[in-house]
Formats: sequence, structure tokens, C-alpha cells
Amino acid sequence: MSVFPTEEQHALREMARDLFAAASPPKRLRALWDGEDRGRDVWKRLADAGLTGLTVPQEHGGGGGGFREVVLVLGEAGYAALPEPLLETVAVGVPLLTEIARLAEETPGGAWAHGWLERIAAGDAIVTVQLGGAPYVVDADVADLLLTEIEGSLFALTDFGAEPVVTEDRARRLFDAHAIVDSRSAVTHRPAILEPARDRGAVGTAALQTGIARRLLDTTVEYARTRQQFGQPIGAFQAVQHQLADVHVALTAAGGAVWHAAGAIDDDGPDRAHAAAVAKAAANDAASLANRVALQLHGGIGFTWEHDLHLWLKRGLALQQAYGSAREHRRRIAADLFDEESR
Repeated sequence: MSVFPTEEQHALREMARDLFAAASPPKRLRALWDGEDRGRDVWKRLADAGLTGLTVPQEHGGGGGGFREVVLVLGEAGYAALPEPLLETVAVGVPLLTEIARLAEETPGGAWAHGWLERIAAGDAIVTVQLGGAPYVVDADVADLLLTEIEGSLFALTDFGAEPVVTEDRARRLFDAHAIVDSRSAVTHRPAILEPARDRGAVGTAALQTGIARRLLDTTVEYARTRQQFGQPIGAFQAVQHQLADVHVALTAAGGAVWHAAGAIDDDGPDRAHAAAVAKAAANDAASLANRVALQLHGGIGFTWEHDLHLWLKRGLALQQAYGSAREHRRRIAADLFDEESR
């Protein structure tokens, strides 16, 4: 496993950083908060840069990238608070569709996945997912395909309407109404498909969280350099420096855990699930600490709508429960450890 990103991976991350900053500045995020239509312009720009097809196999028009590349891109997406569903489409949806396509010969109707992979790579389709009993599906208002888990089976649904969220009950009703890609497209009883998908979702979310925490830290460090109190910048006070250093340490640890988990996913290693749990728990802790310190050191201005800080504070809070909370993942880690001891 590579300990550090390669030169090519560094270049991919820098390209993504520049693209996200230009395509989705805080001004756009505020407009979306006010109800402006998200549209597909930014998604097409991501496709032109090869990001929507990052994990799509090359034979379907994609880049054939691994999960290490995914977490680098998602980290920059978090830094920009990018609202486009890269996590759901690139990190979770595409690998699921790729596995369905691979199993097409033994799964009746599975060949439909080929067309969706090509559409995603071209920027003509967006996928969202609902796994592990999640009560809601975000980005249902812009997605073309929903991959949903119902009683341990995976189903592909379309025509689910332009609503902001899809509940689990509504997904069941859609399935009962046969609003699916193909009546034979269910991939039933496939823990080998669903369990890795949940791990990819957890690690992808962790990467987003580290990006958000990094943005909060950078914003707060800059504020501490300029905010004057008692005749000097607040960053000159040791108590402030210690809080910022604590965030940096937590963020560095979380970043290492995310990178290790991405490698375990790429290599399909035996510690994949354990590494994913460690990464999500560590990222939750780092993001929560960055959130708290940023809000405290900004003082009253951090609560205001006029300051951009809240765009990252709220996004970070929303992601803490996605694909498992820190407590849930620590339970997984403890169960693994106690199970090993019993053997």
C-alpha cells in the first residue's frame, strides 16, 4: 500500500481543488440555500474534467480510478462544500453498478448497468443511494437513478419524482409500483456487494469531513491572525494556539486513517471494514472538534448568516450521522477486537 499520494494523485487533487473553487464559490452556495435551482452546469464541468467518471471502468468511458483517488477528490469537495453528489455517485453508486454489470451473466437483467455507467462518465446521469436502513435519501431531487437496499436486497429505482428526499417507506412503495429499471434487476442477498458499499460510503464521507475540517481550520487560523484583542491578534494567545494545534493533530490523524482505509478498499484487504470504521470515527472526531473550535474562536460573528463559516459548520454537522456515527463505528471496532480475542 502506498503511504503517500503519487505525483499523479497530487495533480488530480490540485485540479479538483481549483475546479471546485471556481465552479462553486460561497456565493453559489448561498444562492442554493435561498432555493436557487442547482442545475446540471457544474455537474457537466465535473464530467468534462473526468471526475464523474473517475471510478467508471475504462471500457465504459471512465477513468478506471481507485478509491485512493476518490478520497483525494472528496477531500477537496469537502473543502469547497461542493453540493454536487460526488460521494453518492462516484464513491458508492458507480462501484455498485460496476459489480452489477460484472455479475450480469448470473443476474438476470443486470446488463442494464452498462448503459448507466456510460451515462455517468459522460455527465448525463446522477446516482444516489440508500443503504443500511438510512431513513432518507438526499439529492433525490437531482438524481436519475436510486440504488436502494430493501431487506438485504439491492434494487434500482427510477421515476421516483423530483422531491428533496426519498424515505425508506416511499422507496418501498415505488418498488411495489414497479417503478424500477427492470423487473429482474434486483441483486438479491448480496452481502458481498452491500457491505463493501457501506464501507465506501463511510470512508468517502470521512474524506468529505476532513476537507470540511481543513477549511474550518484554515478559516479560523486566518481569522486569529487578523482579529485584534487587547492590542494584539488573538492568535498570539497560547490558549488559542493550543486549540488550533489540537484540531491540526486530530485532522492529521483522521487524514491518515482515511488514506489507509482507501488503500484497504482498493486492495480488498481483510481489514477493509475495520479500517473504514476507524476512518469514519476519526473523521467525525476531527470534524466535530474543528466545528467547535472554529465557532468558539470566531465568537458571535460565527453564528451570523453574513459570515461564510456557517456553510461549512452546517455541512459538517449533517455528515456526522451519514454512514454511521462515531459511536456506531466504535462499536464495530470493539466487536472486531473482542471477536479476535475470543479466537
